[in-house]
Amino acid sequence: MHTQFLQQAINLAVKNVRTGKGGPFGAVICQDNKVIAACANIVTCSNDPTAHAEMTAIRVACRNLNDFQLTGCTLYSSCEPCPMCLGAIYWARLGQVYFACNHLDAAQAGFDDSFIYDEIALSPEKRTINMQHIEINSALQPFITWQEQENKIRY
Repeated sequence: MHTQFLQQAINLAVKNVRTGKGGPFGAVICQDNKVIAACANIVTCSNDPTAHAEMTAIRVACRNLNDFQLTGCTLYSSCEPCPMCLGAIYWARLGQVYFACNHLDAAQAGFDDSFIYDEIALSPEKRTINMQHIEINSALQPFITWQEQENKIRY
């Protein structure tokens, strides 16, 4: 079954390139061996830099299950997830991830995300994009309010 779902993700990626809708990436999310989301990268046609295939599939799967967690679900991706997608995978609590190409294959095709991994390891003030921590007295208020809230939904 894994190769069947992975091939579906690859087919989505190829079709996406051929139709000119986005990048060469596809993702399928399954629950109990049933497809609940099948998406391709739509970054360029949606003008959304977060619209990677995995991110879009996570959004669709969550809507379809009416849940913000995908516990027990499996993601099949045409390529190893980038740092952003990897973060979303953990936040969504997917059970397993299978991918076809790795990040080195993606880099060879012009999709190199190694600089992002390098940036994450740096302290904010040393990153390429200027990031500065500003101390402000009310900074913790959102967290204090959250902790005091009795009917919050933890995630």
